Amino acid sequence: MTAMIPVFSSPGQARPWQRELAGAVRCPAQLLRMLGLPQDLLPAARRAHRRFPLRVPHSFIRRMRRGDARDPLLLQVLPHQDELEAVAGFVADPVGDHAAERLPGLLHKYHGRVLLVTTGACAVHCRYCFRQHFPYGEANPRFDQWQASLDYIRADASIREVILSGGDPLSLRDDKLAELVAQLETIGHLRILRLHTRLPVVLPSRVDEALLGWLAGTRLRPVVVVHINHPAELDSELERALGRLRDAGVTLLNQSVLLRGINDDAEVLIRLSERLFEAGVMPYYLHALDRVAGSARFEVESRRARDLLVCLRNRLPGYLVPRLVREQAGAASKLPLEGKGD
Repeated sequence: MTAMIPVFSSPGQARPWQRELAGAVRCPAQLLRMLGLPQDLLPAARRAHRRFPLRVPHSFIRRMRRGDARDPLLLQVLPHQDELEAVAGFVADPVGDHAAERLPGLLHKYHGRVLLVTTGACAVHCRYCFRQHFPYGEANPRFDQWQASLDYIRADASIREVILSGGDPLSLRDDKLAELVAQLETIGHLRILRLHTRLPVVLPSRVDEALLGWLAGTRLRPVVVVHINHPAELDSELERALGRLRDAGVTLLNQSVLLRGINDDAEVLIRLSERLFEAGVMPYYLHALDRVAGSARFEVESRRARDLLVCLRNRLPGYLVPRLVREQAGAASKLPLEGKGD
């Protein structure tokens, strides 16, 4: 792995990806116009938008089918009336983040690894997001306030891996991320740096020289877990961005969420695994929906999910079959969704 020199912009100098991010579509009416969709969808979209605002970059919109209100990429981001309905069992914190918070912004759920909630910002607002109700203002320290978390990690030699999450950690400037990683590198027992991100998927320009520089230069083993739910998300621009990450020595994994009306179809999931592998990304997790308030319309029944898993196993080599799991608050690991029960 060849070290690369980070290229950072000054705080006042926006990089291309930052300009694209700033220009993301935030108005439901504008999104409908761009896709040639009927404006009778607008009143409901506006009501849901007031609860959880729309945000989607132009590069992701360009992969959507014009005139198709059922486009699988559109359905992931367009606010919907059903989000406003209270449904039993769908709650604000479905995965127990609050109970796992040891310090502001530091979650310690599983043995050997901790997660840092680095920011509340995302490039895209997915309507099923399990942290859409997370109190980022209270639980997200400024970048100059991570010392307590660093001390916590340094004091526990069993912690071998740090996960940067959010929000989306790659919505932050590279100089800030490199500064945090440099501090993590001083902790001798750390071995792996993992980033959970959707930003390169919806905004491939995010994979630039500055990002590749500090990822390639860290002594920690870099793992980037992207979030791709449907094969239509994988266009040539994204494939080039993933290739650049791979060439920088990054291990690439994908986690998807099983979503009704979007990817709850064996042929779609098979194509997704095959396309991921062609792009150098290994299928990792297929998550049962986290039952966050506002997301009930996306839930796939457990029996249906298990039937889909059987289809994938019958049609794909084992290394292309993602693990079907559910995250349960308080559990010691992700739970396989393969038994006869839920």
